[in-house]
Amino acid sequence: QVQLRESGGGSVEPGDSLRLSCTASGPTFSSHGLGWFRQGPGKEREFVCAFSWGGTSTHCVDSARFTISRDSDRTTMYLQMDNLKPEDSAVYYCAASRQYGIRLLARDYDYWGQGTQVFVSS
Repeated sequence: QVQLRESGGGSVEPGDSLRLSCTASGPTFSSHGLGWFRQGPGKEREFVCAFSWGGTSTHCVDSARFTISRDSDRTTMYLQMDNLKPEDSAVYYCAASRQYGIRLLARDYDYWGQGTQVFVSS
């Protein structure tokens, strides 16, 4: 079973950058599709970025500002967020999926971290 833990959240001002990290224990990321989701107050959990199973493909909802990557040892995944806006404020979650392809829906993911809070305000 994959266990995930996010870190790197915090309070920043509009226009700032943050890099979130997700570390894994158990089977490595190479055997799962990976994703980042976020959930703002009173909102549903929404897709941010994902790797396909095997890491050959990536997709981000806002590729101009968000970038997903991972270490060569495939135990840590990152979400680089640039030019942050107040509407990016949310709890950010990393997740792992046993399904192939880029998975955009939260229900397609089998394992979740506890989340890390990002707050963007001037």
